[in-house]
Amino acid sequence: MEQQTLPTKPTKSSLPGFNCMLMGPAGSGKTHSIGTLVDAGIEVFYLALEPGLESVLGYWTDRGLPIPANLHWHTVKAPDTSFLDMLDTATKINTFSLEMLAKMVDPNKSRYNQYMEVFKVLNDFEDQRTGAKFGAVNTWSTDRALVIDSLTGLNTAALNLVIGGKPVRSQSDWGIAQQQLEGLLRKLCDGCSCHFVLLAHVERESDLVLGGVKLMASTLGKALAPKIPAMFSDVILTVRQGDKWTWDTANVMADLKTRNLPIKSDNPPSFEPIVRKWQARAANA
Repeated sequence: MEQQTLPTKPTKSSLPGFNCMLMGPAGSGKTHSIGTLVDAGIEVFYLALEPGLESVLGYWTDRGLPIPANLHWHTVKAPDTSFLDMLDTATKINTFSLEMLAKMVDPNKSRYNQYMEVFKVLNDFEDQRTGAKFGAVNTWSTDRALVIDSLTGLNTAALNLVIGGKPVRSQSDWGIAQQQLEGLLRKLCDGCSCHFVLLAHVERESDLVLGGVKLMASTLGKALAPKIPAMFSDVILTVRQGDKWTWDTANVMADLKTRNLPIKSDNPPSFEPIVRKWQARAANA
């Protein structure tokens, strides 16, 4: 059978874009695979909260190829704390009681504004490659995709929003940060029409519904992790075995789901089949 080819311009449709979470350990190819989404013809907007741009660009530069024009990026930097700031925090930990540390308010909390910077970018995405601005993500159509790298960076940014550099976190601090993060993910999955890809690391967590232990997305607290897969159309485990990379949608030891890929352990690490399946459905929507 002749292989179906993707159209140059992705289909615009009333059908919302796919929401895909790639989760896996470091080095399992999550960031590198974003190149396949760009190659599929989608206009990709890569928002980085941790070093990952080198891996994205390496998808082309390592093969001596030019970086496509339909890739845009923006990196939100972590708070710029000095060694003197770190010394001050270490001194407080060394001299204050646990009760004093818990009640402490960081006078430099305003420095920890990475989470607010994320919202500014989402409200008007500025491409650091060209300086062009593309408006709010919630106004985009399905010819565009937002990629956030990664949930781990969002976790840290959301918690820092609440506590700044305070060394002791209370239960209420965790709760507020979880609410902020859950609200953002639900907005991106349910309140935006464009495709959305979230990269995440994994942890072993207790399955509070079915029992046992499963690989779940690493996030803030055990209560939030089981809620995240329901927001996404596809939750895929990225796997590396030696020099082979695959996408697993069948692993019973991981909290996975798929609407756009076959249920098997050795899917190729590519967004092309997801885009093709979505386009086929969108054409009839």
